[in-house]
Amino acid sequence: MSEWSSEQYLKFKNQRTQPAIDLAKRIADKNPQTVLDIGCGPGNSTAVLKNTFPEARIVGIDSSADMIEKAKASYRDIEFRLCDITADMENLESYDVIFSNACLQWVSNHKSLIPALFGKLNNGGVLAVQIPMNYTEPLFVIENEVLSEPRWGFADKKIRIIATLPPEEYFDILASCTNDFDIWETVYYHRMPSVKSMVEWIKGTNLRPYLSVLSGEKAKELETEITARADEVYARQENGEYIFRFRRFFFIAQKE
Repeated sequence: MSEWSSEQYLKFKNQRTQPAIDLAKRIADKNPQTVLDIGCGPGNSTAVLKNTFPEARIVGIDSSADMIEKAKASYRDIEFRLCDITADMENLESYDVIFSNACLQWVSNHKSLIPALFGKLNNGGVLAVQIPMNYTEPLFVIENEVLSEPRWGFADKKIRIIATLPPEEYFDILASCTNDFDIWETVYYHRMPSVKSMVEWIKGTNLRPYLSVLSGEKAKELETEITARADEVYARQENGEYIFRFRRFFFIAQKE
């Protein structure tokens, strides 16, 4: 899998951190002694947890060396580890809170993953998760249309793709684990200066693995193609900005 870039990801730090803030507020009344942040990235979500639970021992894990290096440099009072949640699940300790902001969509087989994470909770512990579900937004529809074109040759390459389930399936998974859970979604209306800035956003996440397997010239061609098509769809607001709608799915579940 291609390496993540903390620099690219953090171009939209405030927008990417807001869902973590909103999710943490929903469990702020808990008093955990231990908290695990799965897919901590450059540490922005872990810092939210540190502010929410200042007395707790908080650990951030991520499979990207670049992200962990950035997190350690930015938040020296928080513990960070290089860790692949799928490969290292058995070695994880148990925690009072397991938190994940915009990460689990990169991990396959949620029907087994979520119960496995639930099994790593202490009694009374809470699993709190946010997963992007923005596949109907025009930019992502356009992106998928372009990526499916044979000229890029992606069909012959092993590329890790985003895999999420419908909300109803998450309901059933959680109901099989506990009677105490809640699910909801929020659509964020991000202010963007241009359509190109929206493409910069996806370059830091789901477009990243595709760009990484192309040559520099071909990668630029792909980026230009997506931008041009998106520019035909998105309307400029009266003040010159653009609205980038982003739907996110949340759930919290407590171990009884």
